[in-house]
Amino acid sequence: MVQFHIISGDRTTVLDDLDHGIIDFALVFGKIDTSRYDRLVLPQTDCFGVMMKKDDPLAEKEIITPDDLRNKPLIASRQMILEHYLTQLFECDESELYIAGTYNLLFNGSLMVAEGMGYAICFDKIINVSGNSNLCFRPLSIRLSPEISLIWKKYQLLTKPAEKFLLTLQQHMKDETVFI
Repeated sequence: MVQFHIISGDRTTVLDDLDHGIIDFALVFGKIDTSRYDRLVLPQTDCFGVMMKKDDPLAEKEIITPDDLRNKPLIASRQMILEHYLTQLFECDESELYIAGTYNLLFNGSLMVAEGMGYAICFDKIINVSGNSNLCFRPLSIRLSPEISLIWKKYQLLTKPAEKFLLTLQQHMKDETVFI
């Protein structure tokens, strides 16, 4: 008898909603300010890659290198830029990259890619690129997998349903590790 309301947004948006009590939990990638938030690090990982049009010459490659994307128009998330992931992925200063556009949700980035604006640097499996999609995903050669954490405000009293959700998730994760 519990209802879930899922809000999609980038890190800035979900942290603002969490801080203002609009949401109980946020699912975020990357570093967490543990002085402000409690967290549960999830066992799942994802790594960065490139979303592009299926008919692009780079789509023929199984893995994309930073050199493959030099001087190509890149589309990156606001979080990627703020947290300097591009610098780590491309092993250069961001000023050396051609950032053609930014997105807060990958759906918006996928629309830019579909219209030929460039190559979206993103995680896999967020946008469906199978079947009739004219887009595809290829992993980057440099592996970078930020942690995925469920976070909530530190010292906040959780509602009974939120507390039960967290306890159930913690128990499920504990049970899963027994079988790994």
